[in-house]
Amino acid sequence: MPTVEELLRGGTERLRASGSESPRLDAELLLGHAIGADRTTVVAHPEVLVGEDAEARFKAGLERRAAGEPVAYVRGFKEFHGLAFSTDARALIPRPETERLVELAGAEVRRRLTEAPRPEGADPLRILDVGTGAGTVAVSLAVALRRRGIGREVEILATDDSPDALELARENAVGHSVGDRVRFLEADLVPPAVGGGWSLVLANLPYVRSDAIDGLPIAASFEPRHALDGGPDGLAVIARLLDRLPEALTQDGIALLEIGSDQGSAIGTLVGARLPGWRCGVEADLAGHPRVARVERP
Repeated sequence: MPTVEELLRGGTERLRASGSESPRLDAELLLGHAIGADRTTVVAHPEVLVGEDAEARFKAGLERRAAGEPVAYVRGFKEFHGLAFSTDARALIPRPETERLVELAGAEVRRRLTEAPRPEGADPLRILDVGTGAGTVAVSLAVALRRRGIGREVEILATDDSPDALELARENAVGHSVGDRVRFLEADLVPPAVGGGWSLVLANLPYVRSDAIDGLPIAASFEPRHALDGGPDGLAVIARLLDRLPEALTQDGIALLEIGSDQGSAIGTLVGARLPGWRCGVEADLAGHPRVARVERP
């Protein structure tokens, strides 16, 4: 039987030859999945022998990855914000940079719920997650608020125009025990603002320029193109959402919109053109890149 290290060495070479951008990491994740262990365990015990069945699963996963399929699709899940989300071709794979959007949303919710006493019987804080995809943002936020004991004081609605993505999002919500705390609705961006609008609108919409998509790593070709394609300037879908914010947001509401790392200036210009007088600030991610636009009324 081969050892962990022997399989990793061979797997890394196979993936390097196929053009993987992170061959060693991919091999570690795939081997961990094949033997039912996390990556840390795999790295820590290179001398362990691997049985025939696990070796066969590893090699099958290697071939799928060598053909370009994302590791997240091979494993069937992706870690995000301390949670494991089911992933498949129905929706975009969660990206680590989107965790910044969840963090900012959580901080805003806590501020609104704690900065002043809330009257007994007050309506829940209404939150809208636009373009939810696999439900990553909405579910992560609901879990984070539940852990802080304030999950019942918010009402989260998540929308997407893809019924397949919504099906996956519902599965993730149930899997993380927040199926009763997040509602999902098929809609083109924003549904009618029944009840006065939302205090917080969140969105991780497509923001890749159309002409740049074919230049992305091959793994992106396995993901839904419409979940990546932001139009000629990468901001076409976000611009449509900006047009809907006056009706979607409450008077003191804000929108937190994920953007590309090269769109920090462009989003400010776009907000100025679409929403004259509105304020737009940009929050950086952990790498210091522009990542989340905060948009609010004058």
